[in-house]
Amino acid sequence: MVAATDAGSVLTPEWDLVVRPGDPEAVEQLFNAVAPNYDRLNDLLSFGMHRIWKRQLLGWLRPLPGGHWLDLCCGTGDLALVLARQLRPGGSVLALDVAEEPLAIAKQRAAVEPLLEISWLQADATDTGLPSYRFDGAVMAYGLRNLSDPAAGLKELRRLLRPGARAGVLDFNRTAEGSLAARFQRFYLRQLVVPVAAKVGLRDHYAYLEASLQQFPEGDVQVRLAREAGFSEACHRPLAAGQMGALLLTA
Repeated sequence: MVAATDAGSVLTPEWDLVVRPGDPEAVEQLFNAVAPNYDRLNDLLSFGMHRIWKRQLLGWLRPLPGGHWLDLCCGTGDLALVLARQLRPGGSVLALDVAEEPLAIAKQRAAVEPLLEISWLQADATDTGLPSYRFDGAVMAYGLRNLSDPAAGLKELRRLLRPGARAGVLDFNRTAEGSLAARFQRFYLRQLVVPVAAKVGLRDHYAYLEASLQQFPEGDVQVRLAREAGFSEACHRPLAAGQMGALLLTA
């Protein structure tokens, strides 16, 4: 692996990774490995704020009762559950993830609320195999950055949505190199995220976050890719002082 500078263009040896961003098989293995600790670490490392950001995303999208929505890269299902509650009565969620272990946890969580209409599917978000123009809306939280081809993921998302459908993509924001936000983000990832994850044996799995951000398109590029994918409207909104970002789309 390559060495690097504080500018963050590449990683220093102590931040060497076992997972290369964009490697679908390795990313699937990573999320299978972190699944048992994923929710606890998310709450701890974000101070519970990830739940607020996800609810804010839904607030912007305004899902209506009776709608049929898609949750791509659903992970352990926390966003799918909140969305399904908002779609009652008569609505449903199809929640999809490529990794088996997070889906198993999601199903267990959903079993506590059997009246929620949620279906679970193990599939690749860039090639779901689902029928076109099926959904009234869609969400994706912390998934686009992990796809082998984010542009292909946005094209697949557009294919699945009915005309006029709304979609929202929540993820870390790729901050401008050298900015205060970028320095804070690097400090946060290196001095908080990785050391905490290391305590449960997941040091390398969470060190992957920084590498994945270095290859993730910036907000304006995401907007361009979304328009090229066929979305009629696209905008990118920063969250958490620019540390997170939401790509808001209309099919």
